[in-house]
Amino acid sequence: MTAKPVLRYYDLLRYQPENLALLKERFQVETVSSPDEDRPDDLSHIHVVIAPLGYFWGKEKIDMAPALKVIASNTTGVPHIDVDYAVRRGIRVISLKNEASFLESITPTAEMTWALILGIVRKVPWSFQEVCSGEWERRNFGGRRMLSRMSLGIVGLGRLGKMVARIARSFGMKVLYYDPFVTIEGEGLHKSVSLDELVSQSDIVSVHIPMEPQNAGLFDSARFARFRDGAYFINTSRGEIVNSEDLRMALVSGKLAGAAVDVLDGEFVPGFKHHVGDHPLVQYARTHDNLLITPHIGGSTLDAWRLTEQHTIQLTLQALAEMAG
Repeated sequence: MTAKPVLRYYDLLRYQPENLALLKERFQVETVSSPDEDRPDDLSHIHVVIAPLGYFWGKEKIDMAPALKVIASNTTGVPHIDVDYAVRRGIRVISLKNEASFLESITPTAEMTWALILGIVRKVPWSFQEVCSGEWERRNFGGRRMLSRMSLGIVGLGRLGKMVARIARSFGMKVLYYDPFVTIEGEGLHKSVSLDELVSQSDIVSVHIPMEPQNAGLFDSARFARFRDGAYFINTSRGEIVNSEDLRMALVSGKLAGAAVDVLDGEFVPGFKHHVGDHPLVQYARTHDNLLITPHIGGSTLDAWRLTEQHTIQLTLQALAEMAG
């Protein structure tokens, strides 16, 4: 009988029970709590690793694992993996980035976008807090306008952008988009010729683009200055796309009526969660009711976890079979 590939699994991944069972069926699984416990002697015989966000698999780590064949991650982005170095070493990097057909059925991030939009526009968290404090006064929480009288500007009309657009149309909103790589005629969508044009014509701007070098700091003070007065900013993409201090100042000045973000810059740096309270946006949100922050829960539903984990395992098995010839 051919020996099973050895797989490194980290408890912090919290795979669903049925997927843990699948791993143990198809691999010889070696488990530790987190990558903090990795040692060269422990990694020297590993064939597959499932790499969690927040821990970087770069040259130093990869060189500890000379037998490594696959680095897998059930994420659409891989900021925690040095893909170029892995490929040079002949290691396959498995993610969901190019799994377009499969991802069409994975909708929670688009749904979360609307939770954030409704939460910030209608001040849902703060009205809840007031009720819990013993108050019952709706006049304190009147929304500025009905969504059906507002326009939504979508930055990036990929899979998630299209999902968000479909929901916006069901609210009766005017939907604009900016994406230099996509042109869709009709369907109630209006393409802007530039990002500046989009933000200047949108009451709500929602970001759905990947974190690429050219997108770092895309939303800075100059960009926020071009927004409509009293607009809302929504980000479920990557924190590094936004200059946090410039976003804070746009909120302080009143240029933006509000912002809701599911991501923060620096969140993938190891140890981030231990000092998230020091982040300037978190500090601002503690004392203001125009900034809503959630801890990157866009894709966090049990069924989405189950499906994406399972799909990643199947892709990993397929890659190993191909590499075996």
